[in-house]
Amino acid sequence: MSIEKLQANYPIRTRWIHFPLHPETPPQGKSLAELFAGRDITPMRERMKALMAEAGLDYGERSHTYNSRLAQELGKWADSQIGGEAIHDALYRAYFVDNKNIGEVDELMSIAESVGLSGSEARRVIENREFKGAVDEDWQRSREVGVTGVPAFYGNDLVVVGCQPYETLEKFVLHLLEMNSAKNSAKQEEQ
Repeated sequence: MSIEKLQANYPIRTRWIHFPLHPETPPQGKSLAELFAGRDITPMRERMKALMAEAGLDYGERSHTYNSRLAQELGKWADSQIGGEAIHDALYRAYFVDNKNIGEVDELMSIAESVGLSGSEARRVIENREFKGAVDEDWQRSREVGVTGVPAFYGNDLVVVGCQPYETLEKFVLHLLEMNSAKNSAKQEEQ
């Protein structure tokens, strides 16, 4: 996958910032045909499948969109747990490959357990909405920096939105590294 390749090749740090993609989606989800009513979704589906394949990601035959709010809160909690970063790949697979409703607490518990996290702890965190405030802050930050879709890559007030080929992300990272180098040189000259 592109992110792992970038991390292997460049000194970058990634951090998940959540974004409200279709937050109005009801708990039971919504069919893609309903979400994109009046539009032929076949070309959209094929484009997504091609983009995901180019990025080295599986992409299933999704028929629905589901509300990801609770999954985002679970992800924030998982990031605070040892080994919890694996939740993001598991959530991706559940949603984009297996067409699972990631808005259901039982499904989220199962996903947490699949990556070695405590299902009962995940349930408690979700039901008590312990990371609601943290996700609210992410949503606000996403709006402030101009994120309009997912995935989005942000650094130095620049953003790249959407599933991008590795080469595009590499150019973005190289530009950010150049900017940081220039900033560091300027600071050294001031001293």
